[in-house]
Amino acid sequence: MKFWEKGLNPEQLRAVLTTEGAVLILAGAGSGKTKTLTHRIAYLIEEKKVSPERILAVTFTNKAAQEMRERIEKLLSQSEAAEYGAVVLPPHIGTFHNICAKILRREIEVLGYGRNFNIIDDQDQQSIVKKVMKELEMDPDQVRPRSLLEAISKAKNAQMEPEQYLLQTGSYYEELAAKVYERYQKELKNTNALDFDDMIRLTVKLFQEYPKVLEKYQELFRYVMVDEY
Repeated sequence: MKFWEKGLNPEQLRAVLTTEGAVLILAGAGSGKTKTLTHRIAYLIEEKKVSPERILAVTFTNKAAQEMRERIEKLLSQSEAAEYGAVVLPPHIGTFHNICAKILRREIEVLGYGRNFNIIDDQDQQSIVKKVMKELEMDPDQVRPRSLLEAISKAKNAQMEPEQYLLQTGSYYEELAAKVYERYQKELKNTNALDFDDMIRLTVKLFQEYPKVLEKYQELFRYVMVDEY
């Protein structure tokens, strides 16, 4: 029995061996989804001879990404190449935000940002919104900065630019949020900064508007696996 198939039940093994085309695993908590994913990666590298750099594994939290990385490294340490003293590199592993940040560090200049952009935290976001509200003479006792940030986040997750968001507003509050969003985003761009929503939004924008960049990463990442999809 090969190291990558040890401890797998028939359905898990089936998922590991099915490497071409889309595969969806539906299973409850603690039933071995991550185990299946990591063994699938080990199988691709050991048996299918796929270069680790062609494999992308994505999950939601840094803790989960670290656990996945450790599991894969432990598995690959049992590979034939490792037995002969070769270093078997792990694939690209990270959270959605982490992977997007890495792509943007290389490609973001076409979107008008510098590669050395800063990623701001929640406190920075609130400071910028409060500054914008002051400029617009908005009363923070009547409109909460946190509420405005939630509206901005929702717009970004829907891939809406400030001007698009303004066009679809249906209430006075949404009009206020759109005005804040516009100035908030200008402030970020002027200071070469991104918030967490921008990391995913701008990566999607990059792939949608620059086909050659998309093609580059489609060619690089031949096998994409998502944990807890």
